[in-house]
Amino acid sequence: MRVALLTDYYLPTLGGVQTAVKALREGLEAAGHEVTVCCPGDEPSTDPGIVTLPASGTFRPDGYPFAWSPARVRAVLRRELTDRGVQVVHTHSEMFAALSGIRVARELGLPVVHTMHGRIDVYTASVLPLPALSTGLLTWLHHRQVPHSGVQVPPGSPYTASRVARRMWRLMVAQARASDHLVVPSAHFATKLAAVGVATPTTVVSNGVEPSVLERVGAPVVRELAPDEPLQALWVGRLSPEKRPEVFVAAVDQAGGGVQGTMFGDGVARRAVARAAAGSPVRLGGSVPQTEVLAEMRRSHVLVSSSLDFDNQPMVILEAIASGLPVLYADPDLAEVVPEGAGFAAPTPDAAGLAEVLARLRREPELLTQASTAMVAARETAAVRAEPMIQVYDQVVRR
Repeated sequence: MRVALLTDYYLPTLGGVQTAVKALREGLEAAGHEVTVCCPGDEPSTDPGIVTLPASGTFRPDGYPFAWSPARVRAVLRRELTDRGVQVVHTHSEMFAALSGIRVARELGLPVVHTMHGRIDVYTASVLPLPALSTGLLTWLHHRQVPHSGVQVPPGSPYTASRVARRMWRLMVAQARASDHLVVPSAHFATKLAAVGVATPTTVVSNGVEPSVLERVGAPVVRELAPDEPLQALWVGRLSPEKRPEVFVAAVDQAGGGVQGTMFGDGVARRAVARAAAGSPVRLGGSVPQTEVLAEMRRSHVLVSSSLDFDNQPMVILEAIASGLPVLYADPDLAEVVPEGAGFAAPTPDAAGLAEVLARLRREPELLTQASTAMVAARETAAVRAEPMIQVYDQVVRR
């Protein structure tokens, strides 16, 4: 099958969506399918499997290339999808690369599958300037590409309580409605989408790491902590308020002596995180490639996820599973992602709750070893599986 993956976020930029799309591409190609990735970029890619879409020369939200203008993007997509004989368009974002893909797919009579990767209601409220105004502009622009008419989101849940949040949920519902099939990486997010009115056929398909990651990691080792050795806690992600990076810094600080932290990532909160980490036992490593993240995972004892009511299925947790690295998480929803016995839920989602578990792991290292043993045993569950996605593609092509 010939598939086009359309995304507003791809390599060389770093992030969970980029990693997920890269893994899906590799998994589909390994299964014998032809894959084209279409994404905005600053310059043409040398990879023949990547189509670089026109990007704004001035607007770069959160540092990412922004596909613009819609007319120029559609012209490139119309030509490339036709020339490459694409059979399925699979969108992975809610901005103009994906929106243009929906419109061109409709013109060409192609089915559209959309993966809803995350909570853009939380993301936009955290990242966009003046969200009360900027989200209004964003939804208006989105509505011009994918109509929102008739979409109503009730205010009856904590995550739809504000007007700004309901705007973003309407946007998500509208994009799901414009697609033939919706894919969601976690059941907890699928439940929320159904509750706000998504009626598009939906399949939960876990993300996964590409085979090359498993090869680079090799055989993971069970983590052990010597009595005189500091506990090495790792945090990886976007330095942005919705990820709560400062909560991790505070947790390592409050855990007491014998716990050290390392953070990899960059984003709008970098200065605030640097101020919080000054004088603390937390090292800021900046934005690094996946290879360095995997190398640090081999040196670490536990991965810490401090986000709350935002993440869907963090790719970094899947990388931890591939590496045999136990996970400590603040968000109860993420229990779905962590293999049984291979992680620790904080008793409370704040810094104090994370610190309590870190201090206990330092005192009782056998808990760490038990969790790592379970994680190593579950390693293969982190691998990307092309078959469930191919089944979705087959369904929409046969309609």
